[in-house]
Amino acid sequence: MKLLIRNLSRTTTETEMRNLFEAHGLVQSCVLVMDKQTGGSKGFGFVEMPRHDDAKAAIKALNNLEVAGSRIRVKRDESEEAGKGA
Repeated sequence: MKLLIRNLSRTTTETEMRNLFEAHGLVQSCVLVMDKQTGGSKGFGFVEMPRHDDAKAAIKALNNLEVAGSRIRVKRDESEEAGKGA
């Protein structure tokens, strides 16, 4: 399941984000979206977890958690569903 993580502190790294989610299960991929002009974080990213139950547990545990001074929002990536063809 692909998860969207919003409201990340601009100082949060991909490694820190991966570590947060690995506490809840296997992480297949972790991408922090970067601004092409500044090279800095845009404050959101994506985590893919192959096990549905792990992803659900991560959403429950991490949504609204304060990380580096920002209260992150974690949810299923809606674009993943849209791409599957209704």
